[in-house]
Amino acid sequence: MRQIILVLGHMMSAIDPADGIRPGRLSPEAYAENFADLHPPLSGHEAFVEADRCYFCYDAPCQAACPTGIDIPMFIRQIAAGNANGAAETIFSANILGGMCARVCPTETLCEEACVREVSEGKPVQIGLLQRYATDALMASGRMPFSRGAPTGKRIAVVGGGPAGLACAHKLAELGHEVTLFEAKAKLGGLNEYGIAAYKTVEDFAQKEVAFVLAIGGIEVRTGQVLGDNLDLGKLRAEYDAVFLGVGLAGVNKLRLAGEGALTGVRDAVEFIAGLRQADDLGQVAVGRRVVVIGGGMTAIDAAVQSMRLGAEEVTIVYRRGEDEMKASGYERELARTDGVLIRHFATPKALEGDNGRVTGIVLDKVAVQGGKLAATGETYRLDADMVLTAIGQVLLPEPLGGAASLNLEGGRIVIDAERRTSVQGLWAGGDCVAGGEDLTVSAVEDGKQAALSIDRTLSAAKAS
Repeated sequence: MRQIILVLGHMMSAIDPADGIRPGRLSPEAYAENFADLHPPLSGHEAFVEADRCYFCYDAPCQAACPTGIDIPMFIRQIAAGNANGAAETIFSANILGGMCARVCPTETLCEEACVREVSEGKPVQIGLLQRYATDALMASGRMPFSRGAPTGKRIAVVGGGPAGLACAHKLAELGHEVTLFEAKAKLGGLNEYGIAAYKTVEDFAQKEVAFVLAIGGIEVRTGQVLGDNLDLGKLRAEYDAVFLGVGLAGVNKLRLAGEGALTGVRDAVEFIAGLRQADDLGQVAVGRRVVVIGGGMTAIDAAVQSMRLGAEEVTIVYRRGEDEMKASGYERELARTDGVLIRHFATPKALEGDNGRVTGIVLDKVAVQGGKLAATGETYRLDADMVLTAIGQVLLPEPLGGAASLNLEGGRIVIDAERRTSVQGLWAGGDCVAGGEDLTVSAVEDGKQAALSIDRTLSAAKAS
């Protein structure tokens, strides 16, 4: 008998149990609703009411919790005074990607968690939505509030057009330096463009923000430039006065199970999300009926929720540790569960099963914490799956860094100091590729900004001497 599956309030077309991975599981109307803006913007009235809830604390804990140090009480006060553009300038002066961060920052574990109203009432000021209200207003005006400084004659190479690279390039241009921004992909934006759930950044916002950043001028963009291929780090260091690396994590961890590279339906979650984000028509994005996602971070959540919203019948996240150890925030985990995603804990992949070259299931070992370490219990179970998405971490590919042989690495990432300097003279780094990072857009922006300031100080000191 054929089934009719209800997903997020929309009737799916009848599904053949053997149909496997395919596109077009929902109606155009269902796709539009499922991938609409997760947090619709505040109206003017709503923004004024919300801004009025702020206590404008002295030594505000919300500001201390923001990795970029945005003066949150100030910009909220400016909104309350009817000065949205002034509020945006306050935000952008600390975080030039404040528009995207307003959409994707885990505010529930940063500024809003630290909010005095959260502590006293359990209901923080909606700082993220207020930040979006202000930044959207200024960006819609088409005005770039910052201008280039007097030319210094210095040339800086920025490798990587993600949040760290964009923030670094913008600040360097503001300081008067000439910047060349090298990016491997066809578009700038990094994970903001290729790696974030589509319902968090609608209407091509990532590219609108890139255009906003570049509007300052003085930044030459070269796409299709792949470090270690047609771009050599050694030559960059010789040709430019300084180099900033914001290369992200181009590699992905593997399950290392038989069939991982041969069975259709076993895919990297980052690749899956990137394909979805670049699709002109979501109805053309194929998804399985039963999807299993391996991992416990934001990539796993985004892959799982979007699979469900594409029309999958069952989506399960499998994580090797407990709920409290998942990197994804509590809000994101709740979002997944609300969408119908099942999260299973204390299980690790043991084997992939397939038939005629297609994955049909995954066998999992139950694990438990013994002596502080995970150990197999001896029990196993199986999940049906026609799609398995792996989200078990991304890694830095060190080979393209051959132009800096003495570059120190720790845990597979680049070691930097407080000024984002690497162990190689004239080479700075920031974002996901550096050791000790938080893998957050807002942290990457701060890395880029601080690196630019450090580069400027270094070049200025060298000129003075």
